[in-house]
Amino acid sequence: MKTSNNTFSVNKAEESSGFLLWQVTNLWQREIRKALEQYDLTHSQYVLMASIHWLSLQQQEVTQVVLSAHTKIDPMTTSTVLRTLGNKGYIKRTEHKTDTRAKLIELTKKGIDIIKQAVVTVENFDREFFSRLKNKAAFNTELEKLITLK
Repeated sequence: MKTSNNTFSVNKAEESSGFLLWQVTNLWQREIRKALEQYDLTHSQYVLMASIHWLSLQQQEVTQVVLSAHTKIDPMTTSTVLRTLGNKGYIKRTEHKTDTRAKLIELTKKGIDIIKQAVVTVENFDREFFSRLKNKAAFNTELEKLITLK
């Protein structure tokens, strides 16, 4: 029962979608970090490398702008993480054929080898983690609605 001095619009924390999402996200990210430790990758590094691989398989030219838009990682963070991945020897940048301001981003052989292993690990973890959901497809559809708000 809501009392007049309750600042919140809910009676129980579990009634707050935002709080539940925050809790699930933190739990999921903590476990993903553990899974990626064996590859010496942060979650952001993994997401960018997996996205480079994914977009390349889709025959798309990969630039920093494309990656930032695809992953929803802000451009400055994308740039910083790409620099680190370059220093690790996982990516290479080459001149864009038509846009002199842009660089094409590709995984190196070393990068492809590591991301293929990491993707299997993350997909296995995700399959187990989200197996508790009754309808994963509907859940994903609902999440997509939230992503397209901005």
